[in-house]
Amino acid sequence: MGNKNSTITTTGHSSSVSTKNKYKKSLPSPLPATSGSAAITTNSTVVLPHSVRRILQNFLLIWLDANIDESKKDFKNSLKHLRHIVASITTFTDSQECVNFLSEIKKEKVFMIVSGSLGQYIVPEIHTLSQLDSIYVFCGNQLLHEEWAKTISKVKGVYTDIEPICKAIQIDRERCDQAMISISFRGIDPLFMYTQLFKEVLLEIDDDDTKSIKELVDYCRLQNDIAEDEIKKIEQEYHHHSPIWWYTTPYFIYSMLNRVYYNIGEYSKALSFYEQALDISKDTLPPNHPDLAACYNNIGLVYYNIGEYSKVLSLYEQALEIRQKSLSPNHPDLAASYNNIGNVYNNLGEYSKALSSHKRALDLRQKTLRPNHPDMAASYNNIGNVYYNIGEYSKALSSHEQALDLRQKTHRPNHPDLADSYSNIGNVYYNMGEYSKALSSHERALEIKKKALPSNHPDLATSYNNIGQVYKNMGEYLTALSYVKRAFDIRRKNLPPNHPSLAASYNSIGSVYCTMREYSKALSSHEQALDIATKVLPPNHPDLATSLKHVTA
Repeated sequence: MGNKNSTITTTGHSSSVSTKNKYKKSLPSPLPATSGSAAITTNSTVVLPHSVRRILQNFLLIWLDANIDESKKDFKNSLKHLRHIVASITTFTDSQECVNFLSEIKKEKVFMIVSGSLGQYIVPEIHTLSQLDSIYVFCGNQLLHEEWAKTISKVKGVYTDIEPICKAIQIDRERCDQAMISISFRGIDPLFMYTQLFKEVLLEIDDDDTKSIKELVDYCRLQNDIAEDEIKKIEQEYHHHSPIWWYTTPYFIYSMLNRVYYNIGEYSKALSFYEQALDISKDTLPPNHPDLAACYNNIGLVYYNIGEYSKVLSLYEQALEIRQKSLSPNHPDLAASYNNIGNVYNNLGEYSKALSSHKRALDLRQKTLRPNHPDMAASYNNIGNVYYNIGEYSKALSSHEQALDLRQKTHRPNHPDLADSYSNIGNVYYNMGEYSKALSSHERALEIKKKALPSNHPDLATSYNNIGQVYKNMGEYLTALSYVKRAFDIRRKNLPPNHPSLAASYNSIGSVYCTMREYSKALSSHEQALDIATKVLPPNHPDLATSLKHVTA
């Protein structure tokens, strides 16, 4: 069958916060910040399409508390912590204004911090809204508010301190980032266009061009998400440094560019920026600082997506080593590292090591997370994938059904994570010979993905390939060939030429031709799969053995 769907956890940082007092409609903002200090913004006159107003995060964080006072030390301290996690915050002191704002959100997910006194009344009324993803109750009496909060699955916890809220938001933000989808406008990603235009303006300002600098500063102020102290730094100190220095320094410009490149699939450029971030972090941070682990993790994620798993493993292990030295034994980031390492071992065919890593991640998450937290589902999902690969299908099915059950309780009906669960359950049924159940599961997965993803997204290719394999075993060879070729076309357009998923597609096409007794075409496809497999897989990988068997059979 095609690729199993694993859940990778990212740990990059978006570190700037801007806030709004009372309700002001947030207009589109094409170039938000990702680093700097908290700032209070007032209004916006940018009139770009709403769908491109958030580049670096596909969620909004709102904070509802009748007692918010921006002049108080506690509030400023909370912002200081939150700015390491999110790019912007919108605050409200009035419940109705908050609900009005929330009801206007259509395409973005919303994370919500709410006081216990207001939350006990407003949360039961709004928790079913599809755009509201996660709720964090911030209060002074934890026991009092846990009673009502535990009945609502979207409430991730009841907290008396901002730091655990930040940790919870970071975990949920990483999950949210995984589902981030690039949008397109006449075939061109608008994020890419804005980035290129902004970079061109920045690099072509002449040394004495005061007018251009003023225009750049004025433009940045319109964006609402860029911290005022960083804008002032450009305004006052631009001539003190070269344009290249501004382009690569770790302020909002640099962070904006490196994440935009990753999200539009320009992996080589993303890799270059992440490596620059690592170099800068090494020069400015202690050797075991958690941000260094985040850098190694981000670089590893790029290599993971292009299929270079041996490089990924080294980077993830460096991230884990730093986290083991700098974090508490049950910190969620340790679970994230074990999870990611487990996925790499699974792709390398080292299944006992993969299972061990995923079980360690699950053990940590069981100690620190609510039972219905999405990361619990991710752990069950990934453990199921390993059991699937070692042929223990009853255990695989049990794990994937646990993941699906959790996801159905916490996600909207068309969430991509549900599609992953249906795909994985379909793969298990396929290998158990229950083809009608396999086909039903894969078709449900495809239906969800078509609603949530662009038409050429690689995850769609996985579903097409899986459905094709089921039809092949049901004897409907022409239908099968149509599906596996559709999967191949998507992968060829979107993946590097030596990606393991392309080898999987060649093998799928070859297997269909073989059942149709078109042996020359089958051999050609399997030889192309073997050529890729020998380049990217370790000598003892099961998929390499499969390719060899097809060619020599």
